[in-house]
Amino acid sequence: MTRGRVRRGRTAVGAFLALLLGVLAAAPAQAAGYRYWSFWERDGERWTYATQGPGTARPDDGDVQGFRFSVSDDSKDSAQPRGPADFADICKDTPAKDGKKRVGLVVDFGTAGDAPGGERPPKPRTACAQVGEDATSAEALASVAKPLRYDNKALLCAIDGYPKSGCGEQVSGDGDPSGKKTATTDAQADPDNGDGDGGPSVGLIAGIAAVALLGGAGIWQARRRRG
Repeated sequence: MTRGRVRRGRTAVGAFLALLLGVLAAAPAQAAGYRYWSFWERDGERWTYATQGPGTARPDDGDVQGFRFSVSDDSKDSAQPRGPADFADICKDTPAKDGKKRVGLVVDFGTAGDAPGGERPPKPRTACAQVGEDATSAEALASVAKPLRYDNKALLCAIDGYPKSGCGEQVSGDGDPSGKKTATTDAQADPDNGDGDGGPSVGLIAGIAAVALLGGAGIWQARRRRG
């Protein structure tokens, strides 16, 4: 192989590496997450992310459940409800009644940083819902925190009228909505189902990197033959 070919090979590899770096530099910043109401269940002294939505969950008498409005990437980093979460305290003024169950609810409207533009979150509050023995969590919530708002896919959008608009929007790093999330069953938010259009695909980047590496291998082989 002539020196000219080796030089052209080096130029090609340099071009591929420059293209790879350009793609990485042009990729938009990772979206901050989704703005939505998450649903929680109290397990002893800690909160656990509910495995089903409030439309199908049927709490028992004495259970405590929570709702938190926040911006988060997924259930693993979703913000938990804040404040007291002891059933005896929440329902101390609601005596037991035959044919009914009592469910302690913690409703956390989130922080000012989580709020949509122009809105201010109410303070977190608790409520004791006394509902029929077969009532769902959504029915328990509706009995103490109307109005509720849902979208056409049963995603819980607002509790006690907050927020006034929007439902599970994807928000960018500067807090502006940049798209809609995909609703899941029974209103439990699942941001893992988002659109995923925040930048170049992994396959594209990996393909460019692979071509660059193959080009480098060609130059190395050329040098080896010359040696």
